[in-house]
Amino acid sequence: MSNFWARTITGLSMVFLLLAAMAFSYWLLGILFCVVALVGLWEFYTLFTSGTIHPQRLYGTAAGAIIYLAIVVVSRVDISGIPFNPAFIPVLVAIPVLFLPFVLEIFRKQSHPLFNIAITVTGILYIPVPLALLNLMNGPDVVRFQQLPILLTGFFILTWFYDTGAYLYGKQFGKHKLFERISPKKTWEGTIAGIVVALLTAVGLHCIAPAIPLIDWLIIAILILVFGTFGDLAESLFKRSLDIKDSGTILPGHGGILDRFDTIFISAPFVFLYLVLRNLI
Repeated sequence: MSNFWARTITGLSMVFLLLAAMAFSYWLLGILFCVVALVGLWEFYTLFTSGTIHPQRLYGTAAGAIIYLAIVVVSRVDISGIPFNPAFIPVLVAIPVLFLPFVLEIFRKQSHPLFNIAITVTGILYIPVPLALLNLMNGPDVVRFQQLPILLTGFFILTWFYDTGAYLYGKQFGKHKLFERISPKKTWEGTIAGIVVALLTAVGLHCIAPAIPLIDWLIIAILILVFGTFGDLAESLFKRSLDIKDSGTILPGHGGILDRFDTIFISAPFVFLYLVLRNLI
């Protein structure tokens, strides 16, 4: 099977699974993203493990799950009886979880403790936290269309259309490199085509869900375009520093979890912040 068809089949399967989870249950989506977070974390730590660098894989994966669950569960469980704002619980959980690697590293007797700690903490922040924030876009009061949370669905549609438009047009007509030092295959032509597709998609989403103003859809699209591109480049930078092509092989035609979700890890926090400031979630 050619890489194009493997990529297409895998991509469509992921789209179906994601949409089904969003339509069926908040908790099912939470479980799906939790699996993605755990596999992605293990993949991340495996990439950076070498003869001299040894991130705390088991602890980092467990810690990522704890922070993820703290964010996802607290947002939907009624714990109003506690003597402080429940929204602080994820922060209170994150404080010891993010600082414990410094303590644990003392007992590991590794030659590069600072690198081990840095990679461990980076993985926790880079993968589970953005995925947990995406779950918060699927709250009980968000605008819905055909049982789907329209803002979260729109976030993924804009990301997919941007990626697909940029990939297809850039592969066929791309000549001028966007950032050759980091990602030799990315071109200005593909990026511009992806931008046009994403902005037109934002207009289409407003037609489908007019309850969300057009200006908000356009700003969400721009945030995805800017920070999604940076996310893609950041992951390419990781791979180039390690001299590898893909982060894994779990997704035929796409590589690993990091290869498929790289744009989302960086863009999701910025989109989430905008939605909160606009009181849309």
